[in-house]
Formats: sequence, C-alpha cells, structure tokens
Amino acid sequence: MNDDLYQANIIDHYQHPRHYGHLENPDIVYHDVNPNCGDEITIELKIEDDVIREASFTGHGCSISQASASMMMEEIQGKPLAELRGWGKEEILDLLGVKIGPVRMKCALLPLKTLKAGVWGPSNWDGEDADDM
Repeated sequence: MNDDLYQANIIDHYQHPRHYGHLENPDIVYHDVNPNCGDEITIELKIEDDVIREASFTGHGCSISQASASMMMEEIQGKPLAELRGWGKEEILDLLGVKIGPVRMKCALLPLKTLKAGVWGPSNWDGEDADDM
C-alpha cells in the first residue's frame, strides 16, 4: 500500500471504528488518557483460556488514536495474551502503515498502553512512546 491508501485506511477506521462500543460482562475494563492532547481510550476484553475472545473500545480523540484503537481491536481478537505481551511500538506502527512523528507517537500508542496496563497492570507498560524515537 502507498501512503495515500494507508491514510485513507486511517480515516476510514476513524470515521467507522471497528469494535467500538461496550461488551456485555467484560473480564477487563481499563481507561487511559494521553495528557498531552486529551485523547481517551477505554478497552473492554473478554478473555477465555488466556486468549482474547472479544475486544472493544470507546473513547474520543484524534484520528490517529482512534484509528489505532480500531485497528488494534481487530488484530487482537483470537490472539493469546502471551503473544500480545510482546507487542510494542512496531506492531502498532505496522498496523497504521504510515510514518508517525514524535508529536503523534503517544496518540498512536495509547491503545497499546491501555491494553497492556489493563491486562498486566500499569507498571508493565515499558514506556515505549515518543521519547523512545
């Protein structure tokens, strides 16, 4: 895909987010905010046998944070938690498919930060953010 197609994909996920809304009786609910810009994400997960069976999110913010959350929710369903624990910045950037500058990196990584903090606790986020660029 070229940059124009990736950008169109980001806009599509922003305008028509996948897995947006609430789950009935989720096993994990976690909310986080990017204090720099005010983006907010809440994730809800149903987990069975250490595999994410259902994932959804709610929130608001820029197109990057919301598209990143939508793409990540699609990607993580059916994946074992052990695999997702190893996810970092590169997996999210691969999903987005465009170069993300330092100012927007925290926006792009907010869904991953929220996932990791919700599943393994806030201290398990290893600080992968714009400062690591």
